[in-house]
Amino acid sequence: MTTQIRDVVEQYALLAGPGRTEDIVTLYGPDAVAADPIGTPANRGHDAIRGCYTAIAALDQETELRCVVVRAADNHAAFPFTLVTEVDGQRVALSPIDVMEFDEEDRITEMRAYWSQADRRVELE
Repeated sequence: MTTQIRDVVEQYALLAGPGRTEDIVTLYGPDAVAADPIGTPANRGHDAIRGCYTAIAALDQETELRCVVVRAADNHAAFPFTLVTEVDGQRVALSPIDVMEFDEEDRITEMRAYWSQADRRVELE
């Protein structure tokens, strides 16, 4: 299962940048839970998860896969990636660490994103 999980993680990271909400939602199981960031109310089920990604899809952003290291074991994976967004004419980078659990069909059943506003940084051109 580890190879398939790595493929799902790579798809997720690539889809998050251009905000391809519907494609991201299909990576989740129907009753999945997503906490982004951890400590905020979790989004449960496709409709709630869709709402979360729709909100960030409106931003001018891209995902840069910088030093992506996926650690997968059994039906779990953890990985860092960098999301870069244009805000008020500045490039702002956020590098969360996402932790996911998968079902037997390699769909995400739980996603927890570890980051806070203190982790955001302005990138110099």
